[in-house]
Amino acid sequence: MAAATPNGIPTSRPLASSVTIEAVLFDIDGTLCDSDPLHHVAFQEMLLEIGYNNGVPIDEEFFINNIAGRSDVEAAQNLFPDWPPEKGLKFLEDKEAKYRSLAKERLEPVKGLAKVVQWVKDHGYKRAAVTNAPRINSELMISLLGLTDFFQAIIVGGECEKPKPAPFPYLKALKELQVSADHTFIFEDSASGTRAGVAAGIPVVAVATRNPEKSLLDAGATLIIKDYEDPKLWSALEEIDREEAKLKKADA
Repeated sequence: MAAATPNGIPTSRPLASSVTIEAVLFDIDGTLCDSDPLHHVAFQEMLLEIGYNNGVPIDEEFFINNIAGRSDVEAAQNLFPDWPPEKGLKFLEDKEAKYRSLAKERLEPVKGLAKVVQWVKDHGYKRAAVTNAPRINSELMISLLGLTDFFQAIIVGGECEKPKPAPFPYLKALKELQVSADHTFIFEDSASGTRAGVAAGIPVVAVATRNPEKSLLDAGATLIIKDYEDPKLWSALEEIDREEAKLKKADA
């Protein structure tokens, strides 16, 4: 289990430690690609069509607080607490179809993604995508980003016992890749996903594409970066390389 600070905020171990890294796990939305604006547009347009919020478009704060990083079930409950669950989920399914049409035209990777993908490849680490997005969305985004052959597994929260913020999707990824939490770290962008990683005992690098840094810190992120070109990230990755070189020398 993750440790906690004196204030009770969950935290996780540093990236560089006394064991070697064997796997890197990635969230998708907001982590591989800056897709939240496309989700926001899809929700805005569809909610306006049904007169939600008296016809006032939802703003970014509402989107972050009620929708971003959440499973479809949780987002539907937040948006439509008085609707039957199946009606809310049908709205979310239709919204996902609208999102996919937008993504095919406008999806962009997070800045520096290609560089960190190459770093993972060069080190021979195992890798999986772990997401609350539906599988059809996940596979589309990974394909559009040219990463179909990069990932050895795609773990979908809705196919697990519980989605993020529960730890089960990340625990399933560890099992699929046959690695332990001690030899793994995660890239995430949401507080929900960060909490899931920390609850699974895995350190989390939070990419602050859209979510407030404080929410990521409060969720227990080990490191917060702006994007994959952030010098703070590469300092941490260089530290991993130094620690692993020491371990190899000690074993020689």
